[in-house]
Amino acid sequence: MGVETIVDRKAEVWARLQTVTDPELDEPITDLEFVTRANVDDENRVHIEFRLPTYWCAANFSFLMADDMRLAVKELPWVSAVNVVLGEHMYADKINAGLAQGLSFRETFGAEADGDLEELRRTFLVKAFQRRQAALLVHLMEQDYDATALVSLTLGELMTAKTGEAGARLIARYCERRSVIAASVPEARAFIDADGDPLQVETLPAYVRALRRFGVNAEFNSALCRGLLHARFDMETPLAARPTAQVTARGGSFRAEGAILRGHDHAQDDASRFGGERSPGARRCQTGQGRERNARAQGHECGDGPADRNADRFA
Repeated sequence: MGVETIVDRKAEVWARLQTVTDPELDEPITDLEFVTRANVDDENRVHIEFRLPTYWCAANFSFLMADDMRLAVKELPWVSAVNVVLGEHMYADKINAGLAQGLSFRETFGAEADGDLEELRRTFLVKAFQRRQAALLVHLMEQDYDATALVSLTLGELMTAKTGEAGARLIARYCERRSVIAASVPEARAFIDADGDPLQVETLPAYVRALRRFGVNAEFNSALCRGLLHARFDMETPLAARPTAQVTARGGSFRAEGAILRGHDHAQDDASRFGGERSPGARRCQTGQGRERNARAQGHECGDGPADRNADRFA
């Protein structure tokens, strides 16, 4: 197999890994910088290595992410085998042995296994559905949709709504998880709860506020995981002091930390110590209001600001 073919196929592997999310955070594992290596050999076997923020990350979460990586990459028609290896974790040997033998989580851990992995997967898919729904509802409120319009909107109408680039991304992300709850048919109500029941005008404000509280918790966990990962693997944490530049936000000024982190400059070395390479999707870290502003501009569910308070408009 030629060099160009290997490079192209590695890019395909990274694209498939981008679809795998941390089950609790609902963020791509590549964006979270968990994956350190993704190589393809001459026999079309894929070798993936990944790491987690702490040595004691839950075994079921760890196994779930590894299994999701394997399943995602196996969908590529040319892949002959997928080998996923977890590094520097208290259960790494047991998890890696189970993955190598194609065992399930319960088969791997036996009596130690607590609960069913598929049940856990669905639990977090439902939470992701709720978080994405809240972000979309808040965005549509900002676009002057009132409560009556929102609850009566059909899925077909939502898919064709003119909401801008950010809105289109939020709609796509929401519809991806809505299918976990109910069938995606054009005439169905666009907004339903976790039981599949249509949302109601009278309870919409309280419903959105409740979902936003869950979202804040997830956002805190995301920031914590990123900080722990950076600290553990000698990558500068997002909150560390860096050269500053004056930035204006929300009508005032604050000092935004320098654009490029030392940890990202040296991330290649960090990954090499683990025996891997940097994800092509590695991004600069941003802090404080600047991170929130950029995330909102990209249609992400990040931060807590004026948009989140739009849930009160119908109270």
